[in-house]
Amino acid sequence: MKILVLTWEFPPRIVGGIARHVAELYPELVKLGHEVHLITVEFGSAPLYEVVEGVQVHRVSVAASNDFFHWVVNLNESIGSHGAKLMLEEGSFDVIHAHDWLVGDAAIALKHNFKVPLIATIHATEHGRHNGIRTDTQHYISGKEKLLVYNAWRVIVCTDYMRREIESALETPWDKIDVIYNGIRAEKKQQYGFDTANFRRLFANDGEKIVYYVGRMTYEKGVSVLLNAAPKVLWEMGGYVKFVFVGGGNTDHLKRQAWDLGIWDKCLFTGFMSDEPLNKFQTIADCAVFPSFYEPFGIVALESFASRVPVVVSDAGGLPEVVQHTKTGIVTWTNNTDSLAWGILEVLKNPSYQQWLIDNAYEDLERRFNWAKLAQQTEKVYQRVVEERSQITWF
Repeated sequence: MKILVLTWEFPPRIVGGIARHVAELYPELVKLGHEVHLITVEFGSAPLYEVVEGVQVHRVSVAASNDFFHWVVNLNESIGSHGAKLMLEEGSFDVIHAHDWLVGDAAIALKHNFKVPLIATIHATEHGRHNGIRTDTQHYISGKEKLLVYNAWRVIVCTDYMRREIESALETPWDKIDVIYNGIRAEKKQQYGFDTANFRRLFANDGEKIVYYVGRMTYEKGVSVLLNAAPKVLWEMGGYVKFVFVGGGNTDHLKRQAWDLGIWDKCLFTGFMSDEPLNKFQTIADCAVFPSFYEPFGIVALESFASRVPVVVSDAGGLPEVVQHTKTGIVTWTNNTDSLAWGILEVLKNPSYQQWLIDNAYEDLERRFNWAKLAQQTEKVYQRVVEERSQITWF
């Protein structure tokens, strides 16, 4: 089967979870015998064409833009033009797979011009991010999402929660949606041969437990709730805790919050951290916390599973599907400071329970979040679409 993938991010361009998703899914599909061409955006010194783990990666330039939405228009023109060139030169493709609305216009145009069925993976919705659609900008993006799923032969989402959200927010028939979890390559998180004690001292004093959040510093991630829970955790732990916040974005308001709470000396904002130091950091931490208000899946939880760090999450979105409460982690009430503090203390105060959660979570990676198994599920969706396509005449 020949597969054309459209995505606005792919390593080394990493904006959110899509980059890691596509970078780890498609090599497994190559192993299953499929030919995969992936079109994405140029980035830094990355070559315009290269083969990455069997995936043929095509990076395209995007014309200078006046604003974000103008950039999206130019992005789709570049991806659509290169996609058409590929489809003319490389022969017929069996399916087009688009990841999120940002590449939707190009995907829809290629679908209609070449009569190739389109599959869309929706990683999040504008409705979910803002708990509703209110502004003109939100209406525009939601409209683009609806247009993409309307044109898709099948729609893939990452959790049952997202299936319900897509059905409601994007008016998509229930039986058009397939649920396939995100995965992770657990072996990439193993770190050996570095001075853990001295590395740990870069973040905390000896004797301090390290509680961390990693991700975007946006409202929907609930970082402010973790800051509000910190004083209670510090009180119960005699002050021997350091809260580390890893991720890019504007953190001025969060730093002010930490100062106002009187816990500034117990907080560290690292900014963006690349994979190598992050992998090391996670192996020396004591607890990972993800207190999101909205989270379609929560791949950061899987990364903590793989790093053998106990996880505390909110019960927002798909997180309760990923983290099984009291078995592979602790699930707390969304936007509830006392509940979050309780969950963190459950981990920090009970070492044997902490280890039990870690062991169960690591085993769950192979059982439910293995990319090889998830690629087989994706392949079945492709096969269904190709079979259905073969039975119709497309004018």
